[in-house]
Amino acid sequence: MATTRTATTTWNGNLTEGQGVVAMKSSGIGEFPVTWVARAEQANGKTSPEELIAGAHSACFSMALSFALGNAGTPPTKLETTADVSFQPGTGITGIHLTVVGTVPGLDEAGFVKAAEDAKANCPVSQALTGTTITLSASLG
Repeated sequence: MATTRTATTTWNGNLTEGQGVVAMKSSGIGEFPVTWVARAEQANGKTSPEELIAGAHSACFSMALSFALGNAGTPPTKLETTADVSFQPGTGITGIHLTVVGTVPGLDEAGFVKAAEDAKANCPVSQALTGTTITLSASLG
């Protein structure tokens, strides 16, 4: 069954001095302020497109890895994933680095790294971001 998720942004003003609000419409979890300064300099309590991508990527990757590990007979007890999305004004997103530390009974480090590499390549968000270099550090905790 296909699903669609929706977020909206209302922006007021020019790029450098304006501000916006991103609303998570599908879930209703809230509205998040966004500014150019938060994107290109300091967050100061506001979000950015890159932070939203990081959240989406870390969640998708964790789900894909959990699914693959479970299908292999070694379901994880815990996965802690961080996605660092790098942004350079004037250039754009310059890379994404995923870091995952897992607790997976019955799996060795090499098996975990292989499963993590497969999840990185196959999670839907990674596939949507194929124009970006995505790197990975994976280890058992």
